Amino acid sequence: MRMLLIFCAALSISCGANGRDAETPTPAERYDRMQRGISTGWNTWDTRSVLTHVLLPYGAAIDLNLIDGGGKRAGEFRIGNRDADAPTMRPGAHTYDGAYTDVSTEWHGLKLRVQSAADSLTNVIIVTPLEGNAAGGRVVVELKALWQRSNRLGVSGNTFAIEPHNSGIKLQGRVEGRLVKTEGREIVVSADAPTIVVCGAEMAPEEARLFVQNKAESFEKANRERFGECYEVYNAMQNVLAWDNIYDPTIRKVITPVSRNWNVIWSANKDMGGFVLFCWDTYFASMMLSVGSRELAYANAVEITRSITEEGFVPNFYTESDFRTRDRSQPPVGSLAVWTIYGKYGEKWFLELLYDDLLRWNRWWDRRRNIGGLLCWGSNPYERVTWRYWECEGVDERFGASLESGLDNSPMYDNVLFDKEKHMLMLNDAGLTGMYVMDCDMLAKIADEIGRGRDARELRARGRQYRDNLARLWDEQGGFYYNRRTDTGEFNRRTSPTNFYPMLACAPTQQQAERMVAEHLMNPDEFWGEWVIPATPRNDPAFNDNNYWRGRIWAPMNFLVYMGLRNYDLPEARKALSEGSKKLLLKSWLGDGYVFENYSAVSGVGDDVNSSDKFYHWGALLALINLMEEGKI
Repeated sequence: MRMLLIFCAALSISCGANGRDAETPTPAERYDRMQRGISTGWNTWDTRSVLTHVLLPYGAAIDLNLIDGGGKRAGEFRIGNRDADAPTMRPGAHTYDGAYTDVSTEWHGLKLRVQSAADSLTNVIIVTPLEGNAAGGRVVVELKALWQRSNRLGVSGNTFAIEPHNSGIKLQGRVEGRLVKTEGREIVVSADAPTIVVCGAEMAPEEARLFVQNKAESFEKANRERFGECYEVYNAMQNVLAWDNIYDPTIRKVITPVSRNWNVIWSANKDMGGFVLFCWDTYFASMMLSVGSRELAYANAVEITRSITEEGFVPNFYTESDFRTRDRSQPPVGSLAVWTIYGKYGEKWFLELLYDDLLRWNRWWDRRRNIGGLLCWGSNPYERVTWRYWECEGVDERFGASLESGLDNSPMYDNVLFDKEKHMLMLNDAGLTGMYVMDCDMLAKIADEIGRGRDARELRARGRQYRDNLARLWDEQGGFYYNRRTDTGEFNRRTSPTNFYPMLACAPTQQQAERMVAEHLMNPDEFWGEWVIPATPRNDPAFNDNNYWRGRIWAPMNFLVYMGLRNYDLPEARKALSEGSKKLLLKSWLGDGYVFENYSAVSGVGDDVNSSDKFYHWGALLALINLMEEGKI
């Protein structure tokens, strides 16, 4: 008894109330430390321009701009910016940590390549005129203090100094080139000749070139050795993610939104950056980031999960000033992403940090989107918080429910009624229910891993129930799962790749899965063809609309169908989808350096419509499919 008392006394000294060692950081503390660790160093952190090189945590920046031969200054440098007179940007390599970047720009006849290399406090930027560069242009090298952070900045001739307040750091810099003038914090040089900016080190021009070259070669060598013949596939995925990676000062976090263009559209405060995180987009980003960056994978999975609403669901989107969709969620792929990341890094604190919110979200679907044992998309009324547009538009309406699906204008929802009492579409959705069963399965695995056995049993029981109920949506004659109207009980014969998602739930038998693939997926009248998979079958009149989710190809659909195929013995279908996805990705990536939000299902082109962001990171899910199929990850 005395020994027991001694042991208990010792335990009370060394552990907190939850049994955790007082010296062991909590999961939240681990994450905060990690975020502070990655929010450091030189990188293209500012969402408004990829030519702004920022030193964190200080917010000191070296910003590049252009002036044409007529004296006009360019606007913001964002990859894929469709604004009138916007500079055209062709992205190249970008390491996640900013150690090397490479991008080319064209504007008013000026054609320049901008490379950078960084190591600790040292940053080197080289601007090189390309063939056909118009004469008479100028490069502006401007020192800035971003986000109201305190820095002492000085310019004298072609030299400059950066001194972050109370840091004990003073960085000296120099601009080598054909000096035109110095004005305020700007050093203006001719764009007719190369420009070299060196900050934080003494380097002769040749030393600076070698510094950048070594970083470039190291980056390429490492990726070629790891990915071999899949190098360009991985290269597309890493570079779209790395260029879209930013630091947002309003939340003081490193995050990877879908694109910088979307950030600017949603920004309410230009001086403080701007960001928007979409739900399933960000979870997919975290999965892709896990291939090359543990920290960025964690950061994105954590930040979107932490945006969970008071009602208990991860919202459709989340941005600054407490602006988020409190009426609707988006496809439940969070636990898939978290479990996938854990499978690579094996750190339980990451699971512990996110589990409770993921469980709340899982229970919310069952509580708020269940009609007759199957799930429906919805949109609930709520008390406004910010009174911005999307807190009003479509709320508690069919449109809001369609937005929750992520398939905003899909013809599957044409003429489907919205139940104002239940706040849901009158449509049992096979895709949503299939994803939800997958969520139950993945979350049960997480619960087991962190010792939450009771929750695991609850989750598996709920998953079984919905899996069994999916049988009601199977049509034996059609060999497919169809959505079902809850008002009439009839099948909705308008389909999309989401009708294959019951395979994510392991709901169909092997024989049923084979029929789905043979009769529908590989059917050229429906979903197969030179470019795959269209969001609307080719024999649906809406296919010809070629408008957003009406006819175009979307990488997340390819990815989720592929993940469903992996649950079955269907190697030929998996291989075909992998090769088709690779072909689609590389057409644009090798052609112009872009990774599109969506693609034409007729031509495989992404730039044929304005409603396809040119550099949207979930387009790289096409790469993730191929890397998985080829055993590279």
